[in-house]
Amino acid sequence: MAEQLKESNLEKAVLIGVISQNQSIETANEYLEELSFLAETAGAKTVARFQQKLSHPDPRTYVGKGKLEEITHFVKNNNVIIAIFDDELSPSQIKNIENVVGCRVLDRTNLILDIFAKRARTAQSKTQVELAQYKYLLPRLTRMWTHLEKQRGGIGLRGPGETEIETDRRAIRNKISILKEKLKVIEKQNATQRKQRYGLVRVALVGYTNAGKSTLMNVLTKSNVFAENKLFATLDTTVRKMVLNETALLLSDTVGFIRKLPHDRVESFKTTLEEVREADILLHVIDISHPTFEDQIEVVQQTLVDLQAANKPTIMIFNKIDQFKTIQMHKYDISNDDAILTLEALENSWMAKVNTPCVFISAASSQNIKDLRTKLLEMISKLKN
Repeated sequence: MAEQLKESNLEKAVLIGVISQNQSIETANEYLEELSFLAETAGAKTVARFQQKLSHPDPRTYVGKGKLEEITHFVKNNNVIIAIFDDELSPSQIKNIENVVGCRVLDRTNLILDIFAKRARTAQSKTQVELAQYKYLLPRLTRMWTHLEKQRGGIGLRGPGETEIETDRRAIRNKISILKEKLKVIEKQNATQRKQRYGLVRVALVGYTNAGKSTLMNVLTKSNVFAENKLFATLDTTVRKMVLNETALLLSDTVGFIRKLPHDRVESFKTTLEEVREADILLHVIDISHPTFEDQIEVVQQTLVDLQAANKPTIMIFNKIDQFKTIQMHKYDISNDDAILTLEALENSWMAKVNTPCVFISAASSQNIKDLRTKLLEMISKLKN
């Protein structure tokens, strides 16, 4: 009964995505699956998904006229509250879509920022979220004043409306400047704290969101960092001390990465990810049970490039082997289309094609954690020599 009541309080949402010419239907479906997980994390219930094959999204309404009419019909007949789009929409696109669909319109970026706002706990992460939200809001202010459009021909009304928008824009730009300065102060404080840790080896957990970083941190440090099967369960960086064979080190758990997060949003969270840039060793945690784990690896590696942290000594940790299922792998170079890829074959494949040390574990059941500790100790020894 409690579960039914909880579900009834969730806002009904529809998800909309475009299948581009360079994208497979399977990949597009996986993107919408992730968007559904994001919606669930934010507190919405997905009731339908809509996709359309287009060479590129429609510049006015993201999807074509016929598809938008189909979405509108469903929204109005099923009391849908939110339409969530799998890409970042322009201000004009949001305005045009809302005028037709008649419900609240969110894009992927707005949804992620909403989750960030819920998850932020420290002054640093709250400031970063607020900064990212203001940056997102600034070009979309005009949309907030659409009530004036109906009176645009009225004497004396058009000017004040525009003046008020400019006033708001000025206020937001000032707020952005203040938040940037606040982050600089926070970063100076954090830099001072990092100097006090001088002499200790610093190790940072990185990976796609929900890969199991926090669970692994709890296992390695015997701590109780919050871990949950939701995206962005961890937003604030957590640092714990651990000892390996009498070698003390600092292990930090960082916010998970995700695809389709615009560059300026990554910029806002660089302070949180400073632990990554300052780390001596990276532990790249990968959810091997996820069907697109290789795509997730690429997202993480590209984000590390953006952070100028891609060349650090790294151990690739393939997590959740207890959840891995032997599956058909069409994208691998296997002559037999019906061939299956076992966990053992996958291990051999990755061990052979990358120079980076690899270990296959289950953080949840502590399987092969000893192997990970051994590899980490070997890497620390190399750093010291």
